[in-house]
Amino acid sequence: MSHPIRPLDDQDEPALLRDQFRQLLRYRTLLAGGVLVGLLGGGFLALSGEDTYTATGEVQVRSATADPFATGASADKGINIGSERQTAVSDTVGVLAAATLLKEGDDVTARKLLSGLQVTNPPNTLTLRFSYTGATPEQARTRAEALANGYLAHRKARTQESIENMANGYRAQLEPLEDKRDLLEEGAGATDDVSSARANIIVSISELTRKISELKALDTTPGYLNKKPVAPTAPTGAGMPLLLGLGAVVGLALGLLLSWVRLVFDPAVRSPRELVRSLGAPLLGTLPRERAAAGSLLAIGRSGSRLAEEYRAVAFRLAYDPSFAERRRLLVTAPRGDSAAASAAAVNLAAAFAEMGRDVLIVEADLRTPSLARDLGSSAHEVRPPRWAAEEGDGSWPTGGRFNVDVPGSGAFALIAGVTVDNVPRALTSAPVGRIVAEADRPGAVVIVLAPPVLSYADAVALVDRVEGVMIVCDPREVHRSDLERIREIISASGGSVLGALLHPGRGRLRRTEPPRSTGRRTGGGPGGPRVEEDAPELKGDPAETMGLRSVTLPAARQ
Repeated sequence: MSHPIRPLDDQDEPALLRDQFRQLLRYRTLLAGGVLVGLLGGGFLALSGEDTYTATGEVQVRSATADPFATGASADKGINIGSERQTAVSDTVGVLAAATLLKEGDDVTARKLLSGLQVTNPPNTLTLRFSYTGATPEQARTRAEALANGYLAHRKARTQESIENMANGYRAQLEPLEDKRDLLEEGAGATDDVSSARANIIVSISELTRKISELKALDTTPGYLNKKPVAPTAPTGAGMPLLLGLGAVVGLALGLLLSWVRLVFDPAVRSPRELVRSLGAPLLGTLPRERAAAGSLLAIGRSGSRLAEEYRAVAFRLAYDPSFAERRRLLVTAPRGDSAAASAAAVNLAAAFAEMGRDVLIVEADLRTPSLARDLGSSAHEVRPPRWAAEEGDGSWPTGGRFNVDVPGSGAFALIAGVTVDNVPRALTSAPVGRIVAEADRPGAVVIVLAPPVLSYADAVALVDRVEGVMIVCDPREVHRSDLERIREIISASGGSVLGALLHPGRGRLRRTEPPRSTGRRTGGGPGGPRVEEDAPELKGDPAETMGLRSVTLPAARQ
């Protein structure tokens, strides 16, 4: 049982997250810089901070009781541990601890002493944990112990004061009763009423006396120092490894943030999906980086070349594309800048089509900086032009001469090399160009036209009405989304269609090994090959003038 394959949704969140993460990893410099800044910050904090030491003591709080061993006696009777914690950090405890430390030779104010104290309460306990941070281990120990003892002394004094106040209250009630008792004893006679009143007074006096005795018998121990502070053996706080680790994490987060900001404002194409969306055409292939390709234009013909296999895959995809198979004309160009990658793509696609048994012709329409024949080197051999070119042409481009390019083990294809001309727009819109492009109408023939960058000159646009299918060769790290959208609009408005895009890696160091381009001026061809006039000024021209000189009438050979 077969199930339909669900196409990938452009809004698939896991796919979008993976895509964004891969895009963030493109900015490795920002990520590495963020981590480096974090490590430097962590190292600076570890080296510049002073060592501090923390001593800890624990005090168990208890309330005053008459019999701590009696059944049902509760140690937490009347204790609010939150209030006790606030009392432990009060100024009263600080003054008592400062007075104790002054006797030992440590002259410190109560405010400064309390600034290094931290009192915490472990959950579900009646324990107060006194932690003091000092400059030396002994200072931390002595001050923590003094604060703990100061709290216990303050709490004991407060308990004894409460007991004394209650006892004084009972005594105040006892004095009138004793005076009244004495009066009754001094009175004459012993009537029943007098005896009864005196007995009641004696009972009250006995009750108050008993309460005063019980208050004096209370155990006023405020608590116990269960854990005595000891001098720490190592400084507290985060050490060098921990600070470096935290710095690396914070630096990585900073690097990701900077990468995200850079990604948001980056005008370049960030992913193949975005390239396809901006160009409105499929991605035909992505060329791998191959060092052996430096200085060698033809990749097809080299054994074990991954680059050659990718060119073959692109050629097969174009061969079975209905838009290309109907006309068999392909315009290869780049968005901006150097057209070296477009030249390599045109030559290798021609070699791949030649392997398929097609009759391939490459037309170098770059008449401003022609270099294809020179870059092919010994592989290109000049041959006699066809009869119609010899009869109709005057020896200038494109009827001046042709080259036959041999591809080892793959066959051969024809090349019409570009030459520098005085009027580029007129040469591109001439009737011989239309006659040459029309050769693709023959069965089994393929015509590939190599044009200058489409956004640098209008030469490629002038050829779109003859070569409808366009392939854009670009570096995804350099081309902008706005450039791709503009290319799509220009080609669509000119009557052509973008068949797809071919991505190539940045040339980088490989570019240094390429032979320098000649600035000479190629004036014509003949049996001895093209002649080059040195030190000829480069023709800049106005890219817009090509559009004005485009020929509207099709040549007779094309009709």
